[in-house]
Amino acid sequence: MRTILLADNQDITRTGLLFICQQVPHIRQIEEIKNKRALLQKLTVFPHAVIILDYSLFDLVSIEDLIIIQERFPETDWILFSETLSEVFIRRIILNKKNSIILKESGLEEIENGIFLSLKSEQFICQQVKNLLENGSCPTKAVSQSSPLTNTEKEILKLIASGKSNKEIAEERFSSVHTISTHRKNIFRKLDVNNAYEATKYALRAGIIDEAEYYI
Repeated sequence: MRTILLADNQDITRTGLLFICQQVPHIRQIEEIKNKRALLQKLTVFPHAVIILDYSLFDLVSIEDLIIIQERFPETDWILFSETLSEVFIRRIILNKKNSIILKESGLEEIENGIFLSLKSEQFICQQVKNLLENGSCPTKAVSQSSPLTNTEKEILKLIASGKSNKEIAEERFSSVHTISTHRKNIFRKLDVNNAYEATKYALRAGIIDEAEYYI
């Protein structure tokens, strides 16, 4: 029997995962977590937990940040449960057999199977990610002089780089949080990055934001 830590800051996603986990056997208890600080606190209490993590939207600054936590708590197992992850990130993270990957568009049976196998410390890779790795359909994108972002996405990227939340950006642009969230996901997908830290580094290299104002 193991504890599940739901490390996802989207209420609707956590609620869905909570329901799914309640249907899976061999789970002792389920804890909900919204940020890195709370995650570290829970890991000190449950060092053998299985963590279901939305890496793309969680407040981890880089893949190294995640790896450091995993090295600190080596008895944990992790399920990276996200909408978009770059191929470079995936190939690196699956080298650690304690990491499984499930996309949010995966079917219910696949999600349940991934959780069940992770409870037994067996790595699980969803079929869509397997296909991506076999076909090489998502190569790493180099920064080019011609940005793939629209003007609106560039403006939103500037606000993301300044540390503003989706809610704050929505208020500033007189838009809905859902619209800003969609823009954020599209920006990450186009840039082949997984979080705001990596997107900001791109923006600096591409000259979208001023290096004198932002420090990475």
